[in-house]
Amino acid sequence: MEKQNEGSDCLLRKKDAALFAWPWENLGNYKYLLYGPFLAKVIYSMYWKENMEEDIWCLHILILCALRGLVHQLWSTYSNMLYLVRTRRVSQEGIGFEQIDNEWHWDNFLILQAIVGSFAYLNFPSLANLPVWDVRGFISCLILHIGISEPLYYWIHRILHSPHLFPLYHWHHHESKITHPFTAGNATFLEHLLLCVVVGIPTLGTAFIGYGSISVMYSYILAFDFLRCLGHSNVEIFPHSFYQHVPLLRYIIYCPTYHSLHHQDMKTNFCLFMPLYDLLGNTLNTASWNLQKEISSRTSTDERAPDFVFLVHIVDIMASMHTPFLFRSFSSVPFSTRLFLLPIWPFAFLIVLSMWLKSKVLLISSYNIRGRLNQSWVVPRAGFQYFLPFAAEGINNLIEEAILRADRLGVKVISLAALNKNEALNGGGTLFVNKHPNLKVRVVHGNTLTAAVILNEIPRDVNEVFLTGATSKLGRAIALYLARRRVRVLMLTQSTERFMKIQREAPADCQKFLVQVSKYQGAKQCKTWILGKWATPREQSWAPSGTHFYQFVVPPVIPFRRDCTYGKLAAMRLPKDVTGLGTCEYTMGRGVVHACHAGGLVHHLEGWTHHEVGAIDVDQIDVVWEAALKHGLKPLYNSR
Repeated sequence: MEKQNEGSDCLLRKKDAALFAWPWENLGNYKYLLYGPFLAKVIYSMYWKENMEEDIWCLHILILCALRGLVHQLWSTYSNMLYLVRTRRVSQEGIGFEQIDNEWHWDNFLILQAIVGSFAYLNFPSLANLPVWDVRGFISCLILHIGISEPLYYWIHRILHSPHLFPLYHWHHHESKITHPFTAGNATFLEHLLLCVVVGIPTLGTAFIGYGSISVMYSYILAFDFLRCLGHSNVEIFPHSFYQHVPLLRYIIYCPTYHSLHHQDMKTNFCLFMPLYDLLGNTLNTASWNLQKEISSRTSTDERAPDFVFLVHIVDIMASMHTPFLFRSFSSVPFSTRLFLLPIWPFAFLIVLSMWLKSKVLLISSYNIRGRLNQSWVVPRAGFQYFLPFAAEGINNLIEEAILRADRLGVKVISLAALNKNEALNGGGTLFVNKHPNLKVRVVHGNTLTAAVILNEIPRDVNEVFLTGATSKLGRAIALYLARRRVRVLMLTQSTERFMKIQREAPADCQKFLVQVSKYQGAKQCKTWILGKWATPREQSWAPSGTHFYQFVVPPVIPFRRDCTYGKLAAMRLPKDVTGLGTCEYTMGRGVVHACHAGGLVHHLEGWTHHEVGAIDVDQIDVVWEAALKHGLKPLYNSR
């Protein structure tokens, strides 16, 4: 398909063109204070005036802006529910951080239209006295839209694609390669001023001819936003029969496939909502309907199987809201508890409860590395459930279901996150491998690379460490590896039998470097602590001043000591050629994943055919580390 190269030269693209930037651009998120005067006027009228009919328009503007924002948010939620829409996505590519940042202030146009609406009401007071309903207004509004707004938008859009205006303005909208409901609002100040005219003609025009009503205002504006979001949703919602049985409909209402083609071939498909004007203007993309049929006819059997899957889990109710199908911008930054999440907590709790009652493994994100599709699936179980004895069977059934599903799809490697490979739960994945010996998918816990990351963070001149969780999978491997390095390891454990078993695994000349301690007091002279189990403030108090705490405990310990330093959970930075990654992994930064996630990815990239379950092979720690570095993954402590 021939692609237009308008504005392809970045040197021609300007951000200093007149009316390119928004007047409140420097305010950042403080721009929402611009709604303050509307709210103040409503409150003043409610409490200090006998009636608020004179200022009722302020309330309508606030309600309308809230509803419009909700329309965009609901469409965003729907289009990001990959477990529902993945087969009908027009473009299968994920949306990366760059596009998310580019669309961060997509809602600027709501503020603009609120201000424009206020000027309209102030200059035409009669607008504040519109009736609630007038059926003639709907007919008038529809005629004005079809007869004036649609062709006007079509020609404005074509003009914005002209060689002179595209490099100055419209390139900004087309920076979004993958359409999304927020892409609909992402444009320059000038473009949205023009859009105000397009929206204003049917609404104000209907009012001026005497047929206006509040219901017309609300209905038209919300329908306008709904259809804009539909076209930008990147999810084909119309069945092909919708157009096949009534061919005229293909020229009356566009579909997401139709508009997505405009972002691929910018010489075609300029219409607002009605392809009729592209037909009349000879700009209709002839591939539109065949592609729409192909996408709308897809089934799960047509779905491309990912090469690698990382099976995650919910940590707590707050963290469950850190998903791209809730707040895309929030999920694109490292998770932290925010005040705006608190009012939503009860709703999130109810949703999580419903997911627990009818559990289902969900696809929540996908990304590409070197042309290979990788995905994250989630087991809808919160962290505390993993420690309830009666919940173990149900959790293991869910994990087993995910592994078998991955095996059927042709997934090559599935990696288990944190609690999904808990030793007490399923022996680090051993349960599933033993139960299904003929699995083609490789099951990986990724702990070998986790151990490698922790060990390579410890300075070479350290000669003594204090290790808690010492008899766990990771604790055992770290202790044995450090003993080989002639580092004295104080292993905190009450079980002499388990300690002796690990000590006997070390070479004879290294066994003396493994020392059992039964209390935290035994490490009061050691300044290097490796925490494999949660440490209370009292337990941390035994560390001498200047201690550095490394950790592999979930959830991470709280840093109580101001005179000590705390490391984060083991993680690695993904290679720079990763595309489509737009979600941060829990508290990790952008492009950073937990070491067990990276471990599964390395297992896949290396093409290893063994399962990595159960005890960690200490001899493989350096092998896995070198393989990770070879494939471009970087440790955080020296990655730049």
